[in-house]
Amino acid sequence: MNVRNGAAPAWPGGRAAAVAAEVALGVAAVAVLVFWAGMIAGSWGGGYWVLDCVAGAAVCALALARHRAPAWTAAGGMAVAVTAVLVAARADLPNEPGPAVALGLSVLVGSAVRTLPARSACAVAAGGLAVAAASVPAAHNASVVALNVAGWLAALSVGGGLRLLAARRLAVAERVRHDERRRLARELHDVAAHHMTGIVLQAQAARLLARRGSGPLEESLEDIEDASTGALAALRRVVGLLRDSADDVPGPPGRLTDLVGRFDGPPVTLRAPGEAESWPPEVTSTVYRIVQESLTNVARHAPRARAVTVEVTGRDGAVVVEVADDAPPPPPSRSRGGYGLLGMRERVEALDGTLRAGPRPEGGWSVRATLPLGGRR
Repeated sequence: MNVRNGAAPAWPGGRAAAVAAEVALGVAAVAVLVFWAGMIAGSWGGGYWVLDCVAGAAVCALALARHRAPAWTAAGGMAVAVTAVLVAARADLPNEPGPAVALGLSVLVGSAVRTLPARSACAVAAGGLAVAAASVPAAHNASVVALNVAGWLAALSVGGGLRLLAARRLAVAERVRHDERRRLARELHDVAAHHMTGIVLQAQAARLLARRGSGPLEESLEDIEDASTGALAALRRVVGLLRDSADDVPGPPGRLTDLVGRFDGPPVTLRAPGEAESWPPEVTSTVYRIVQESLTNVARHAPRARAVTVEVTGRDGAVVVEVADDAPPPPPSRSRGGYGLLGMRERVEALDGTLRAGPRPEGGWSVRATLPLGGRR
């Protein structure tokens, strides 16, 4: 799984693309308004173009403000269009919505279909079709009516397609979280066994001292209390993330040296302290998973990397693991999206840690996680 990015941004390319799209919509609306006003003035003469321009400008303005309230702006746009149709019919003017109104309504309907709950989206889609078909009986220009219907169909297709893509991404992200919870559940047995074994041994030692009537019994009882507290804290961190049961057989986290040795990619430099054996098992297994995911990411998405560094350090009551490569940045057109980061965040945040993944100032990419150790045994 790729850990370089989480879910894709709402707009391709981020905020800059969103602003560019809004500017393009505004420019297109102005161009259409000017063009259609000229057409009406040339065929009907006088100031008959004013009504269509006012209605088109109002609907396009609502389309530009749609992100704040998709349902209300869509309803407002349809109300403006219906009012313009009725006024034009009463004045014996072309009563079909003009191209600017069709453009604004298409954007409003598509946005509503993409983002609103199912019932509201269906209601907006039905309203858009009603507005597009309302002027059919008394239409003066069949091609403009066809343009309105085509705009509605395009809005329905684009909005529905983006809605399905968003639902699919959400389902995939949830599956990633579910898989990570299952892995945590498999490790829960090992965590419990690690701590409980120590408690049993301390209890047996205290019992033996009590029988002999000598030795630091109180110290043994304090060790039991400390071990029990540590066990409860570790179990609480792991179980806190789990929301459903898992019946898989627990598996060992493995060793970093073995993992690096099996890596089929650029040379890996491993720096790990010798005190790792004393760390809680949930921390060591998380370190292993981060390194495993990051190396997989290098193999899949950084084919031009020449070297990889895996550094694990323990300082200030925390474990810091960083996996960095020296690959040059990919071309802008190449997607780095993926879901591995979601699973890693689930695991790291369950231990009250932090995770950062992104480009390095000196070039390449790094994944860095900080995991607090808490109380040691």
